[in-house]
Amino acid sequence: MLDNATYTPRLKGEYADKIRAALKEEFGYKNEMQIPRLDKIVLNIGCGAEAVRDSKKAKSAQEDLTTIAGQKALTTVAKKSIAGFRVREDMPLGAKVTLRGERMYEFLDRLITIAMPRIRDFRGINGNSFDGRGNYAMGLKEHIVFPEIDFDKVDETWGMDIVIATTAKTDAEAKALLKAFNMPFTS
Repeated sequence: MLDNATYTPRLKGEYADKIRAALKEEFGYKNEMQIPRLDKIVLNIGCGAEAVRDSKKAKSAQEDLTTIAGQKALTTVAKKSIAGFRVREDMPLGAKVTLRGERMYEFLDRLITIAMPRIRDFRGINGNSFDGRGNYAMGLKEHIVFPEIDFDKVDETWGMDIVIATTAKTDAEAKALLKAFNMPFTS
């Protein structure tokens, strides 16, 4: 799907056609380069204690994250040995992947339109999880809400961190950008 040279993700086209103009008008930007845009999306799965007991858990998390992202995930390793947690230096503890460009827009589209509606008792996401510099962080309790994951073949459900980094200078600008992408904020 991403190999076709003429293919543009739906949200990327929507951003270029409508969202840029709406943000420019709302915030009164003088220069086109001031308009906030998505920079990257970082996905992270931390296995924690399960990875300490069984080293195959981190590999399983990496494979699941690779399937979700459509791009090879990196294994995250411990920086220090911590005897109390039975963690040794360079022990695999999870997986992460950074999405940019076309894959970033594709993932955001799947997150908003497919994955979030599949979350149990979903009423929207917290609108206060911005970091003060225009980046948004959220967590999912189960990674199986993504349609790429075959529910029958999953041995363990993982929690997942999703960080959406934007070029916005303030949280209000970033929230307006994400709202324009139909992010379902509660507040």
